[in-house]
Amino acid sequence: MNRMNIVCLGVRDMKKALQFYRDGLGFKTDETGDHPDVVFFSTPGTKLELYPLDLLAKDINGENPPPIGAGFGGITLAYNAKTKEEVIEVIELARNAGARIVKEPQDVFWGGFHGYFADPDGYYWEVAWGPNDEFDDRDMLVLQAGTI
Repeated sequence: MNRMNIVCLGVRDMKKALQFYRDGLGFKTDETGDHPDVVFFSTPGTKLELYPLDLLAKDINGENPPPIGAGFGGITLAYNAKTKEEVIEVIELARNAGARIVKEPQDVFWGGFHGYFADPDGYYWEVAWGPNDEFDDRDMLVLQAGTI
């Protein structure tokens, strides 16, 4: 089991989340409505899914769903940029889409450049560039020897 097919984000307001990801950030989907039951985005590699948060909790366990909390859940999502300038561009795109910028783009101790934003449901995204990052022909990050 060495792959991940879908990352599902439980969202409190489907319309707001869909407008953020589809209309604001430009994630690709065939969904044209504002209130679908579920939405999948066509991203290279792992797909992104939005699903109502309360229904996601009930899907995990209908009789005893996990509690829905607020705050940091110990997970971040990441977008790896090809340049420092792209980090800034993506953070600005997120800002214009309504994201809360939690860390403005800046140099980081490991030699790269990054920033963080939170989407409307509080999911944290890191936008990062690394001086040794390489990408394949599908724009997927290629991990260097010693990093896997």
